[in-house]
Amino acid sequence: MILGLVERGGDVRTFHVQDATTASIAYVVRTNVRRESNLQTDEAKVYIKLGEEFDGGHDTVIHARNEYARREADRLVTTNTIENVFSVFKRGMRGVYQHCGEAHLHRYLAEFDFRYNRRSALGFNDNERAAAALKGIAGKRLTYRRPDQSQNA
Repeated sequence: MILGLVERGGDVRTFHVQDATTASIAYVVRTNVRRESNLQTDEAKVYIKLGEEFDGGHDTVIHARNEYARREADRLVTTNTIENVFSVFKRGMRGVYQHCGEAHLHRYLAEFDFRYNRRSALGFNDNERAAAALKGIAGKRLTYRRPDQSQNA
């Protein structure tokens, strides 16, 4: 299961969680979302109790009633932003990568987070994206096992 958090007009963070329990989802949300935020989710029951913890309130769209967005007095209530993130991820996984083992899922998620958080709509250009990617390799080294080494070495 993948849990995604996105700040409208801002960054996305995606997480590979072992199960869709209230406890595992609540842990990720509590450690990554400020309490004064307005939480906007779909109608999944795992969010009901959790939503009460947010000072900005908890708004829900009900997909079962074909509701995908609605205008409240001071804000738009929708989950379309995170659904777009997942749409791009799914297309990338089916069209470009075609397979991802669970052991490496977090790496693919990190790559798609990087791309989304540095997209053109936020003012990033190709040079800035390349510089940010290269900055991430500083102090890291990729090594391979030599053919004469055992697999456990």
